[in-house]
Amino acid sequence: MIARRGSKLMEVARVLLVDNNPASRLTLKTVLEAGGYHVDSAASASEAVGKMDDGEYELVVSDLQMESPEAGYKVLAHARMMEYKPATAILTTYQNGETDGMRPVLVKPEDVPTLMGKVADLISQRATRRLRRELRVAG
Repeated sequence: MIARRGSKLMEVARVLLVDNNPASRLTLKTVLEAGGYHVDSAASASEAVGKMDDGEYELVVSDLQMESPEAGYKVLAHARMMEYKPATAILTTYQNGETDGMRPVLVKPEDVPTLMGKVADLISQRATRRLRRELRVAG
């Protein structure tokens, strides 16, 4: 997606937000959009998988427990299989939530500046990894 800022055209990072809680989903979507991101949202793992298959995202953020205790992990596993390799993060309410230790954890509710900083870092790290892959293939 392209956004116009002043006279410059900028590409806007796309984020897929997956959370079965409508209030959390809407709040986080609004915060991320206010931060300049294009946000698609999904209320279930199956909806998220469909969106990942239809579009490309720089970041996929998923709640852990939705329609099943492992639904969030299924979303992130599918994201990891995508050719475009989005950054991934787990979204949880619990600061001591158990995770697989492999992915960043975004805790909700969290102060907005910290949340936005983490999202920007994840997208930046993904861009760096992608550029390195492209340079290896080209070189």
